Amino acid sequence: MRQTNGEDGGKKVASFNSLPEDCISNIISFTSPLDACVVASVSRLFESAAKSDTVWEKFLPPDCESLVPGSRDFSLKKELYFALCGDPVLIDNGKMSFWLDKANGKNCIMLLADNLSIIWGENIDHWHWIRIPEARFGKVAELVSVCWFKICGRVNTCVLSPETRYSAYIVFKKEDNCSGFKDVAIEAAVGVVGHEPSRRSICFDERFFRGEKGISNLVKPEKRRDGWMEIELGEFFTEGEMYSDEIEISALETKLLNWKRGLIILGMEIRPAKNQSH
Repeated sequence: MRQTNGEDGGKKVASFNSLPEDCISNIISFTSPLDACVVASVSRLFESAAKSDTVWEKFLPPDCESLVPGSRDFSLKKELYFALCGDPVLIDNGKMSFWLDKANGKNCIMLLADNLSIIWGENIDHWHWIRIPEARFGKVAELVSVCWFKICGRVNTCVLSPETRYSAYIVFKKEDNCSGFKDVAIEAAVGVVGHEPSRRSICFDERFFRGEKGISNLVKPEKRRDGWMEIELGEFFTEGEMYSDEIEISALETKLLNWKRGLIILGMEIRPAKNQSH
């Protein structure tokens, strides 16, 4: 872009305002949703260019309109984008919920509890399947009492965004009678089915004290804004659009054989990792 001398004798870049609006829209479409919102504050021309369907269509996944109920109509792609960010929808015959990360437009999902493989999950002496107001979709799994604790979930990367590093979380709540998890390390594993997964130790009790006894990098629960708790189980990377892998995520404790009770499992959530380096 040509440079001109200002009245103060300094050099400055020629204004983008000299470009056609559709050209500006096309340039913005190669950035990110967050960038598009920022540049919209530059000028009225940029505001108009940044809300163009040319921009927001690039940020939406293919066939995204089929995910939205027919009763909802959006005049702009930008409106559709933010609807998918703030209002998760059910996909895969109700097995998971889907939404977009507001800042980068990456696909996010939650494997709902009744789509997880839970050892003794069908035995009412060990697990109950209940509905609670805090869970928008389906039933949650209430842990009655088990000595073998094992929860697994699988997802195909075709429902996620390509070339993206993802983190997997287990989302849960503790009941007043929760017990059996104090100083108990749970083995978490995340990886492609048929390959050696990455492993780490997690705990459901944030007051875990055994870190000095040989358990390093123990991951503890964190409180979410929606009132639930979550623990990061691990990370994985999705390849390009032409590739699809089956990812298995698990949390396991079958060595101590102590009785555990009082958890409510909402599901396993998969969203872009904070660190996107591959």
